[in-house]
Amino acid sequence: MNQETTRDRPAEAPRPGVRAALLRRKPVADLVAEGGHGQGGDLRRSLGLSQLTMLSIGATLGSGIFVVLGEAVPVAGPAVVVSFVLAGITALFSALSYAELAGMIPLSGSSYSYAYATLGELVAWVCGWCLVLEYGVSVASVAVGWGQYLNELLQVVFGFAIPDALSQPPGEGGLVNVPAIAVVLLAMFLLLAGAKESARANAVMVVIKVATLVLFCAVAFTAVRAGNFSPFLPLGLAGMSAGGAKLFFSYIGFDAASTAGEEARDPQRDLPRAILLSLGIVTVLYCLVAVAAVGALPWQQFDGEQAALSHVLTTVLDNKLWSALLAVGAIVAISSVVLTVLYGQTRILFAMSRDGLVPKALSKVDPRTGTPRINTVVVSAFVGVLAAFVPLGKLADATSIGTLFAFGLVNIAVLLLRRTRPDLPRTFRVPFAPVTPLLGVVCCGYMMFSLDVATWIVFGVWMLAGLGIYFGYSMRRSRLART
Repeated sequence: MNQETTRDRPAEAPRPGVRAALLRRKPVADLVAEGGHGQGGDLRRSLGLSQLTMLSIGATLGSGIFVVLGEAVPVAGPAVVVSFVLAGITALFSALSYAELAGMIPLSGSSYSYAYATLGELVAWVCGWCLVLEYGVSVASVAVGWGQYLNELLQVVFGFAIPDALSQPPGEGGLVNVPAIAVVLLAMFLLLAGAKESARANAVMVVIKVATLVLFCAVAFTAVRAGNFSPFLPLGLAGMSAGGAKLFFSYIGFDAASTAGEEARDPQRDLPRAILLSLGIVTVLYCLVAVAAVGALPWQQFDGEQAALSHVLTTVLDNKLWSALLAVGAIVAISSVVLTVLYGQTRILFAMSRDGLVPKALSKVDPRTGTPRINTVVVSAFVGVLAAFVPLGKLADATSIGTLFAFGLVNIAVLLLRRTRPDLPRTFRVPFAPVTPLLGVVCCGYMMFSLDVATWIVFGVWMLAGLGIYFGYSMRRSRLART
């Protein structure tokens, strides 16, 4: 350990300024040594393999499968099943890199911490700022969707819905999105109770939403017709590939387990397993749902339908009961996503705060519950206000770029650490390196450049704001700048 610290540290204290910010890195040994420690208390190591896997599934398996399938089928046709496999393989390249680094550097900062150890503080800040976009803004947009499914359930069961004035943000026909605030507050109280308690609640929700999708498959398979799969490639290989690009974003969230590195009982062993196991489970479930959906209903009848699963069952079986059951599943699924993604956001800011890049209060741990209480309340308030009062629009779309940028950095970090620190113990190694991480970088780059110009402009504005905060506040307050 001492040898590692000496080799990683620069020969002289970094000079103040932009050049020093670009060059200073945090030694891996120092990162690992700080694990679990916060201001005034320590995070509690209480999560096992099953809870970590459920955390990752909870963040990944959400509204995507209830919504994005209906958008992908008109693009790919019955070959949407293969599109899910292609998207899963694309996500797998980055998941393998996450698994190697999570086992080697098991910290709450996830890709932010990996970048700090390999690419320098400025790049780490940019990565962390992207994660704020990925986690903070995406969970706000998901919370908005929770109210929409709640209204669908109320309409089917009771014949009424919450008025737009109380279920939509300003600019979209409403004054305040009350359901969005409600689901964020629910997640906040669960997180404040402790990591173990919130993990248990998430596990229950994951079981319910998986059971809902299995029920969908069981019912839809009774209506499957072989003719609905012919022709299998009506829109050609290009359509199948385009469907894969759309579906990739249904896999975002598998990295959530890596943010629990400081609360896992055996992180070196369990984090890699949880990341890869959750990705495998989600991929199998997605493919089964896709087969059942396009087998039960001709692909031409999807027509961009948002509530695709509900549309399949009500069309084939002409029974509103299934719409109600799927709405319940979607409500539980989104609740789980809000809980787990909010958890990830608080832990990433916890790591950034400990490094001095954001206010110290965000790394203060409550000694009774072992949770960053101030952090959780601040993040929940921020997300709740966004979801309730702000039309997110293209800002929510830009989360895709932020996520892909972070994924790309993780693949690069694996390549750098394989070259500079081959001696570091690794409980999991990416197979076929450096080819696999390079494919991860290429896939992330391809996905990023497939997004529209307006999304890139919003992302650019977000990055400029982040750089302004870094150079105006974080660079001078960094703990490394003071050593």
